[in-house]
Amino acid sequence: MFATLKWYRHVAVAAPLMLALIATASAQAPYPNRNITLVLPFAAGSGTDTTTRIISKELGTALGAGIVIENKPGANGSLAASQVARSAPDGYTLMVSTNTPHSANPYLMKNMTYDPVKDFTPIARSGDLPFMLVIHPDIPANSVAELIALAKKEPGKYSYASGSSAAIVSGATFARLAGIDLLHVPYKSSPPALTDLIAGRVSMMFIDVPTGLPHVNAKALKALAVTTKQRSALLPDLPTMNDTVKGFDITSWQGYFGPAGMPKDVVARLNAEIRKVVERPDIKSQLAERGMEAFSGTPEEFDAFVKEQLKVWEKLIEGAGIEKQ
Repeated sequence: MFATLKWYRHVAVAAPLMLALIATASAQAPYPNRNITLVLPFAAGSGTDTTTRIISKELGTALGAGIVIENKPGANGSLAASQVARSAPDGYTLMVSTNTPHSANPYLMKNMTYDPVKDFTPIARSGDLPFMLVIHPDIPANSVAELIALAKKEPGKYSYASGSSAAIVSGATFARLAGIDLLHVPYKSSPPALTDLIAGRVSMMFIDVPTGLPHVNAKALKALAVTTKQRSALLPDLPTMNDTVKGFDITSWQGYFGPAGMPKDVVARLNAEIRKVVERPDIKSQLAERGMEAFSGTPEEFDAFVKEQLKVWEKLIEGAGIEKQ
């Protein structure tokens, strides 16, 4: 009996030491040593989803780890952002975010469940996703000017769908600057909005190029203009909204984040590998074919960009006359 008690005392003393050794060994294991979950704020088939899958496949190979993509659309991307913000900052839960969760939501939503700066670690920007205005082919307009003329002739007849903040703000900005009355029809994400546009249930939509271009090429939709102030190198023949609606300039960006407090060495490793992937000519070409202008930079540059974009989108939303919901 005494021998048994003595054995239990040895176990009781040794157990904490063993657990500490295991924890230390785990902490010292090279990153990554298991799968990484990559949370996306939009549905499968969206521009962010399509382009991220190209990058993440190569990123997983470079890191020597599996990358599991988790699509979590809803509430303008805030569901995904909140999930990542509350995850352990160990580099195993990341997010590919855009101007929707990280630039626009603070000025679109009354009840924010995360802080786009304080709750995240910026890792690397991955590029821009230009947006364009597309309309149903039955609408008798072949330019932005012709579309404005139709909308002025029949106020309230035409509607615009939205599945992201860029689409919401672009539609409201268009209506305000052009002086037209458009009905806003919001959707949870871009793919279902696009489905209804193709079916003729809504009139028009501002959509990211990767998602909309295949339908334009198939003649299911008509593209009228890009939303950037300058013409896109990816669509050089397409006019800009600013050509007709002066002052119109909206860009959608994309980048990788983790929860606040991530180890600097993990951030540096992720940044280095993401930049290598994004800067590869073959990856740039694949992304360009899908309408994404790919480029990257340092975590510090991305951090400064995110903070600057909050000011940009505050002005855009205020100028469009959009009230918080």
